[in-house]
Amino acid sequence: MVCQAERTADVGQSPAVRDLPAIDWWTMLADPVFLESPYPELARLRALAPVHHDPVSGVYFILGHREFARVSKSSAMGRDTRLWTGGWSSPEYAAEDPVGFRLYSQFQPQMINSDPPDHGRMRGVYEPAFHPQAVAALEPMIRAEADRLIAAMPDSGVIEMIDAFAGPLPLRVLRNLFDMPEAMDDDIARWSAALIKIGDIMMTPEQKHDALDALDTFKAVLRRHLAERRGCPHSGLIGRVLVAEETRVLDEEETLTNLVSMLVAGHETTVTLIGNGLLLLLQNPREMARLRADRGLMRTAIEEFLRVEPGGNMILRIAREDMEIGGWRIPAGAPVVGLIGAVNRDPLRFRNPDVLDIGRTANAHATFGGGIHFCVGAPLARLETQIAFDALLDRFSHMSVAGRAEWRLDRINARGLGSLPVQVGAA
Repeated sequence: MVCQAERTADVGQSPAVRDLPAIDWWTMLADPVFLESPYPELARLRALAPVHHDPVSGVYFILGHREFARVSKSSAMGRDTRLWTGGWSSPEYAAEDPVGFRLYSQFQPQMINSDPPDHGRMRGVYEPAFHPQAVAALEPMIRAEADRLIAAMPDSGVIEMIDAFAGPLPLRVLRNLFDMPEAMDDDIARWSAALIKIGDIMMTPEQKHDALDALDTFKAVLRRHLAERRGCPHSGLIGRVLVAEETRVLDEEETLTNLVSMLVAGHETTVTLIGNGLLLLLQNPREMARLRADRGLMRTAIEEFLRVEPGGNMILRIAREDMEIGGWRIPAGAPVVGLIGAVNRDPLRFRNPDVLDIGRTANAHATFGGGIHFCVGAPLARLETQIAFDALLDRFSHMSVAGRAEWRLDRINARGLGSLPVQVGAA
């Protein structure tokens, strides 16, 4: 999927851009060493230039905070991947990779992959369910689920926190929000693990097959789930979805694909936020003690977790029209990828960017994106995380890492822990 690049030598291209070294971007991004600790290499590349171009894939990589802010908020940049020149929607790609074409085609009709006016039409259905008042009404349910998980933990010993807490809590919350049975937890987790790899952009044939199977099965289950509830009185998210489909604000494919995406993203985003945030506190005991002593810091602490260890490595945009940025003229149809780990630690925007400061204010991290595509579920993820940390700190007076925390190395984009063993002691 290569698109044409054009350097802005005729409009004052800087020597730093002109002389950038060749980088094997996709090998680097998939390297286990990089996935374990990406920040030193990202800092090195950002110091070379805030914007880089990969002539092999045609992707422009954004590493500077100011540059990514422009990209994420500009109407010249969109999310409709069908506009990618030479990308998956081209006849050549469809002929060469029919499985990939089916996967991306079937995953396309949703708000995260749409530009105006379709984006606003779809987002308008779901956004009210995530307004502050609506999310606040979910607090008792979230606390009850967190308390159930905490109650099942021993008072002392070693607990695998991803399996015991960070993983199941968001899944239970989403299942309740979508009015789905508890028996589906394992299925949803398995489908999410396959579908989250779509965000890697570059997928293997096997990953595409697995994701397509998961998508087809997930949609079939959701189709039956909605059919069973159609005609029954419902409020909340499912009620809004049913009304939108009945009034033809959404067609069936848009309804199903948006629900799939929200379940996958809503699950993975909060798992990584809780897991990554807990690891940061364990690695920074002074900040842990600071939060214990002043729970009023919880809001800024969560934003700092999002900045320092974002749950995603990349945010994709597609140029809708030509745009000049960082010494490059990015042509319409070009893919643009924000490398969030670099953007969030840009020393031109953040003081002591590699230091965890749970009291940091004016924390303009890019983890939830920006502009019209800012994460619709961000308020829910923040509330779940606040409740999760309150529950952990209330229950355990002592927490420390008990062994090696292991990062997931089977995915390029979603950055989260596969294992986090924690030694705990009861309050």
